Amino acid sequence: MKSLPYFCRGEVIRGFGRGSKELGIPTANFPDSVVDNLPADISTGIYYGWASLSNGDVYKMVMSIGWNPYYKNTKKSMETHVIHTFKEDFYGEILSVVMVGYIRPERSYDSLGKMLISVRPYDVIEAKVSWTTQSTPQKKLFKEDNFFTPVAPSLPSAPSARPTTLNSITDIT
Repeated sequence: MKSLPYFCRGEVIRGFGRGSKELGIPTANFPDSVVDNLPADISTGIYYGWASLSNGDVYKMVMSIGWNPYYKNTKKSMETHVIHTFKEDFYGEILSVVMVGYIRPERSYDSLGKMLISVRPYDVIEAKVSWTTQSTPQKKLFKEDNFFTPVAPSLPSAPSARPTTLNSITDIT
C-alpha cells in the first residue's frame, strides 16, 4: 500500500457500542469526514500503528477499516483499539493515529462466537506480534513523529508533505 504510513486525526465519536460490549475490545471511532478521506489504496482490513488522544501519550494501536460484514453495516468505519487501559471513555477528544502496517483483510463470520475467537485475542495479539516481526526501525520511529507533538489550538497547522488527512480542531467543530 503506497499510502502507508498514513496519518489521520479526528474527534472520537460514538459508534454502535459493540467493541466493548460484544467483543471486549473498546474502540474509538472516527467521524465520516475522516473515513471518507482515506486514500483509494487503503483497503478494508486490520492495520497496526500508533495512537494518541488529545496530544497525550503515544500508544500502540490496532485498527479495523471496513464495513463489518457480520453486522451488515451500510457505512464504512474506522475503529481504533488503543492498546492501553483507560479509566474512562474519551468521546469528543481528538484521536491522532499513524497506520504503519497491514495485518489482514476484512473478514465475514458466520456467528458472533466465530468472530470472537478470531477478533478478540487474535487481532490484538497479531498487532503486538507485527511490531516484533514486521516493524522496521523506521516504523517504530513514528511514535516520536512531530504529528503527535502538541499544537496550540489557536495556531493554524502547516500543510504536510506526506500522505495525511489532518482535520484540525477547527475543521471538526
